[in-house]
Amino acid sequence: MSKKGYKSAEIVATAEGKQYHIGLKPGDVAPNILMCGDPARAHRVAGYFEKAGKPITSREYVTITGIYKGLPMTVMATGMGPDNTEIAFIELMQIVKNPTFIRAGSCSSLQKGISIGETVVSSGSVRLENTSTYFVVEGYPAVAHPEVVMAMSEAAAAKGFAYHIGLTAAAPGFYGAQCRNIPGFPPRFPNLLDDLAKMNVSNIEMESSCLFTLASMAGVRAGTVCAVYGSRTANKFIDPATKDEAEKKCIETGLVAFEVLAMMDRAKGKGRYWTPSLGV
Repeated sequence: MSKKGYKSAEIVATAEGKQYHIGLKPGDVAPNILMCGDPARAHRVAGYFEKAGKPITSREYVTITGIYKGLPMTVMATGMGPDNTEIAFIELMQIVKNPTFIRAGSCSSLQKGISIGETVVSSGSVRLENTSTYFVVEGYPAVAHPEVVMAMSEAAAAKGFAYHIGLTAAAPGFYGAQCRNIPGFPPRFPNLLDDLAKMNVSNIEMESSCLFTLASMAGVRAGTVCAVYGSRTANKFIDPATKDEAEKKCIETGLVAFEVLAMMDRAKGKGRYWTPSLGV
C-alpha cells in the first residue's frame, strides 16, 4: 500500500487530518467523551443533547458531537472489545487535548448482592484481556480516575439509582472468556468466574481494563459505569423492558457525571486535584 496521503509510516492520519480508523479530525471531538459499544446507544445518548451534529461514521465507529447542559460533549460507539477500544482511544488522543472518558456499557454481575437492572461504577479492572499488555507489563494496574469514580457516584446518588462501586473484570471475548459453556465450545477455564467472585470482583465486561490502562499512560481521566444485564450467580438475563430502563440509568449516570466533573474543575480552579473540602 502506498503511504501517499499519510503523515507517517504508522499511517495514523490521512492528508486531511482524519484519523485512519475513526474518521475524525481536530475539531470533530469535544473534550468530554462518552464511549459505548452499541451504535444504537450512541444515538440514544445524543438524544439528550440540546444540540447535536451530524453523526460521523467510519467502519464500526459512530461519533456524534454536540452540547449537553452547556458542556461540549461527544458520544462514540466503538463496537465491542478491548481491541476496538485501543484504536478509538489512541486515535482520539491525537485530535483532542486533555479529554475525559466515561464508558457507559453493559455487564454481568458476579456477586449475589448486585441485581439485574442496577449499575456498577468501576473503581478498577482486572486485566483479563491482553491488548493492554502490548503497552505495559502484566502487573500494571488498571484503575479508574478517582475524580470520575466520585462524580459517577454523586450522579447515581443524585438520580436515586441503585448502584455499586467495585472492581470490574475485562474479558477479551463474550463466550469462552466469560465461561459460557456453549455446546461444542467448552471454556478452557470453567471456574474463572467463581475465582473472580471469591476475589470480590463485582462484574465482568470487555473494555474497561484497556481503557483505564491507556488513560493512565496518557495522564487523562477515565471511568466506567455499566448496566447489569446478566446475573451469573442466578444464571439470568435481563428482559427487554428492564433492559431499556437499565440502559437509561447507565447513560444518565455517565452524562450527569460530566456535569459533576465540570463543577469539580471549577472548584479546584488552577489546582491539580479536587478534594471534598473544595465542594462543588
